[in-house]
Amino acid sequence: MTITEERGRTYDYEDLPRLMGLMTGDEKHGPAATSTLDVLWVLYDRVLRVRPERPDDSGRDRFLLSKGHGPMAYYAVLAAKGFVPVDWLPGFGSYDSPLGHHPDRVLVPGAEIGSGSLGHGLPIGVGTALGLRAQGIDDPRVWVLVGDAELDEGSNHEAIAFAGPAGLDRLNTVIVDNSSASHARPGGIAARFEAAGWSAVTVDGRDHEALFAAFTTPHPGRPHVVVARVEPKSA
Repeated sequence: MTITEERGRTYDYEDLPRLMGLMTGDEKHGPAATSTLDVLWVLYDRVLRVRPERPDDSGRDRFLLSKGHGPMAYYAVLAAKGFVPVDWLPGFGSYDSPLGHHPDRVLVPGAEIGSGSLGHGLPIGVGTALGLRAQGIDDPRVWVLVGDAELDEGSNHEAIAFAGPAGLDRLNTVIVDNSSASHARPGGIAARFEAAGWSAVTVDGRDHEALFAAFTTPHPGRPHVVVARVEPKSA
């Protein structure tokens, strides 16, 4: 299907591989991208309260892509939901394209942060939740998508340790676990968060109904983490 034929269409989950296929070039980080595909779709299709016609609405949910390398799935979902034109996808990663190898919040409509070095997203999410609380803006939720390998970064553990006792119940984190972390965690990823006072659920990261149930689990007074297990990166 040509770009001309793609314009103006309504997309669903089955269209995402084709949209991702429009993005070519080097350094695509394919496994990193596809590991997040189902999580991103369920969030944008059924959970996040965001609208492409009002990406800066103060009442919107905030979605922070900390796992910013390999953003093809993210761009495909944003295109499917009308945040960015499908026409942009073939230029992915080129010199004059707004769709870089890491999302740029200044160039990509709907992107909340410009992700770069791993380990930044969750601390920024904590700060965002604190900032909304300080302003008395209680309705929006903050969502952060983190890769399991990012948990090798100490900055995340400082954020985890702070958010639980602070009772940041508008903060939600999704850990996409494709077994790429370098260091084991006694008891598993969820146990690390639970020890810091978080609500935690572990699910199959390809099961849309399980993801939706986990994303909408009540967690009054506590931040919430969903560990979404997918196939190992080397598989």
